[in-house]
Amino acid sequence: MVNTTETYDWQLIVNQLYTYLRLKTVPVGMKMFEKAEDMEAIPKIRRPQSVHTADQIVAQAARLGWTVGITEEDLVMPQCSAVLGLHPRDEQWLDGKEMAGIWFENQKDSAAHQSAMTVNPYGRHAAMAVSPLVSNRLSPPDICLIYATPGQMILLINGLQWKDYKKLEWGVVGESSCADSWGRALATGEPSLSIPCYAERRYGGVLDDEMLMALAPADLVKALEGVEKLSRNGLRYPIPQYGIQMDARSGLEASYGKRS
Repeated sequence: MVNTTETYDWQLIVNQLYTYLRLKTVPVGMKMFEKAEDMEAIPKIRRPQSVHTADQIVAQAARLGWTVGITEEDLVMPQCSAVLGLHPRDEQWLDGKEMAGIWFENQKDSAAHQSAMTVNPYGRHAAMAVSPLVSNRLSPPDICLIYATPGQMILLINGLQWKDYKKLEWGVVGESSCADSWGRALATGEPSLSIPCYAERRYGGVLDDEMLMALAPADLVKALEGVEKLSRNGLRYPIPQYGIQMDARSGLEASYGKRS
């Protein structure tokens, strides 16, 4: 979990995301709550009037700008709620029976998929809320969710690696890829990249060209500091096309100096 004593200027952070990366989708935060009543006390919180997937709830914040809160009862199936830590990874969930023959050839493969998913530990929380970062209603969120094109995303990653470099490694669980993004980020606190899955695109409104990064507020700030440094070096979004048949030397000289 994030340090709740930390304060962030969310308007500045979001302005920087739009300035440097030209995002099209609202940057949102996600926060877990030990008690449902604490979630329900958030100003202007919306509660679902029907059953949804977790993808739809996140999309209502990222696509509509809403602040929305849920408990397990608001979600359509344990697959969603287990990723958030609102349902146990019990024997029935792990057996993968519901996905066998649909996403995987047999139940053995389906069960292997269930075991491979990274999820928020069960038993710590009773509710979840999502909200646009600029609303500052989650004070602060546990994680930030950034939807971006591959071109935008690689610059965000480059920004994360500007200072205190480390190789970033992720996995692809396939369907239920929310486990690769918010599930992993909630469980580990590490920046977590995913290729949104079929369900996120069908139910969560994720566009064809979008990827998703889930990361702690401090890591988002670190990434933006790096992106700003890269911008000063002329490494900006949109990335200008140089030309696939041009002599590369004159283009590289802009960054690395004249080369023989």
